[in-house]
Amino acid sequence: MAGSVIALTGASSGLGAAVAERFGRDGARLGLMARRTAELEAVADRVRDAGGEARVFALDVCDSEAVATAVGELVEAFGPVDLAIANAGIGGPFPLDTFDAAAFARLMRVNVEGAANLFAATVPAMIERKSGHVVGVSSLAAFRGLPGSGPYSASKAALSTMLESMRLDLKPHGVGVTAVHPGFVRTPLTDTNDFPMPFRMEVEDAADLFVRRLARQPRELNFPLPLVAAMRLAQWLPAPLFELFFSSTGLKAGK
Repeated sequence: MAGSVIALTGASSGLGAAVAERFGRDGARLGLMARRTAELEAVADRVRDAGGEARVFALDVCDSEAVATAVGELVEAFGPVDLAIANAGIGGPFPLDTFDAAAFARLMRVNVEGAANLFAATVPAMIERKSGHVVGVSSLAAFRGLPGSGPYSASKAALSTMLESMRLDLKPHGVGVTAVHPGFVRTPLTDTNDFPMPFRMEVEDAADLFVRRLARQPRELNFPLPLVAAMRLAQWLPAPLFELFFSSTGLKAGK
């Protein structure tokens, strides 16, 4: 990845920040995008200390013009984008007795429209160059609707389906597409969850796996393996068994 230009959303904390720092160790040049300027600057400093280069773009991924402007400035500073990673996402519990349609709309905008805004700003140039790699960070929650997580599972399923379609369309143009489906990763957000989180990974381990395996441009990058196996099995379970299993385990997606 030395010298590669990477546009990364959701870069101010959690997996995004850890991935940015890991790319920095490889000598990559990153455009870091998120809403919080101070946190982005701290991540940029760690990227530079690790050996990479970084530019900070404080923005809301739902603002298509802001994303397009940031990508333009990144290209002007570092060159064409080789890798676009749509990592920005939000979650949270959605109890049906207090279902908040506005919160649901916001979640869908960030998790799906936010990714589309990054792709709109980067994919046309990749097609023209016949090279590049597009990545969307979805979730294992996309595999099947989980209790207490309907809007979150729906948003991630939408993102995964969009990426699958994009892969078919972009392959003839030499542009790779990867859907990333992580399980639980230890971050300040998941520390607030009050439900079981089996096989939760340390964020540094998840970031290292993410960067190493992404270099091969896989169709999917799913981890950790034990939880992937369980969720793949859940996809094939008949509805009564699926409902019985998840109602008894208390497993949710949340965030």
